[in-house]
This record gives sequence, C-alpha cells and structure tokens, in this order.
Amino acid sequence: VPTLDGEKVRVRVPAGTPSGRTLRVKGRGVKTSKATGDLLVTIDVAIPKNLNKEAEAAVKAFAAATADADVRSGLAAKARL
Repeated sequence: VPTLDGEKVRVRVPAGTPSGRTLRVKGRGVKTSKATGDLLVTIDVAIPKNLNKEAEAAVKAFAAATADADVRSGLAAKARL
C-alpha cells in the first residue's frame, strides 16, 4: 500500500476480511509537529465478471469442498446476542 510520504508498506489482511473493512497501520499517516498519525486502509474486494475455465473450475472445487460448512454458525455469538 502506498503511504502519504511515497513509500510502500505491506499490510497483512486477515483471512475472511470483508470488503469495506478498514485496517489501521500505526504511525504511517499524516505527520504533525507532535506525532505521526495512523494510515487507514479500506479493503475493496473486486469480483471478476468473467472467469476463464481454470478459474471457474477452481471456484466450483472450492464450493464442493465447503458445501458442508455452515456460514451462519457462531453468528449469534458474533452479534453478541
């Protein structure tokens, strides 16, 4: 990710991070006379409209491998209900 001073910084994006989530990179933001702020990085996941045959096969294989996964398990705990 390019920083405000022209350098680049690596950002580790945790698995399962949704599009729109904002990550903080401490000390790489705007510099003032007293301190340096944090750089905020917003994740934007781009989904392709057209897949080639190999990519489509990979997506189908992933779907088959995770068919038994319950994406809603633990949802109440995450929502603190």
